[in-house]
Amino acid sequence: MARPKTFDRDDALDAAIGVFREHGFEGTSAQMLVGAMQIGRQSLYDTFGDKWRLYCEAVERYTQREALAHREALNHGPKAIDGLNAAIARVVEQAGQACLGVGSVCEFGRAHDDLSRLHQSADRALSSAFAEQIARAQAQGNVAASIVPEEAAGFLLANIAGIRIAARAGAGRDQLRALGELAIRALR
Repeated sequence: MARPKTFDRDDALDAAIGVFREHGFEGTSAQMLVGAMQIGRQSLYDTFGDKWRLYCEAVERYTQREALAHREALNHGPKAIDGLNAAIARVVEQAGQACLGVGSVCEFGRAHDDLSRLHQSADRALSSAFAEQIARAQAQGNVAASIVPEEAAGFLLANIAGIRIAARAGAGRDQLRALGELAIRALR
């Protein structure tokens, strides 16, 4: 008779996210996962399938949480530009922590359809949220009228990825803050 699970699935998944954020898919061993998740190897496979399915589930959960955090930041302040500034400031503040979304794209690009679908879905949601906020800031006179909101959203998201990569490469807080400020300034 199989023993009942004695761990919280969500806590275990969150622990796996932490390992994958820091080490990527290839750099993460099953032993690292079971140690961080505090579960047995068989429980890992029984609950999550295999390492790849666990990774995809971790990326999906992580990107959903990040999209929510970005949307919350975008809603900060009385003006739309305040939300854009808050979203960039949030990224700068947390840039020292590895981003599973950026890391996943860098590690795999579009090599796996299942992972590519997750990335595309997250990108559409974030691009849309940023484009809407940019359009509001434009209507309020804080973003140049000549800017196409969808293009500017892509620009800001690329800068967010760049800030996160720069942080992983050792950029200091002042440099990261300057990168964020320049990204916003480009919209004026």
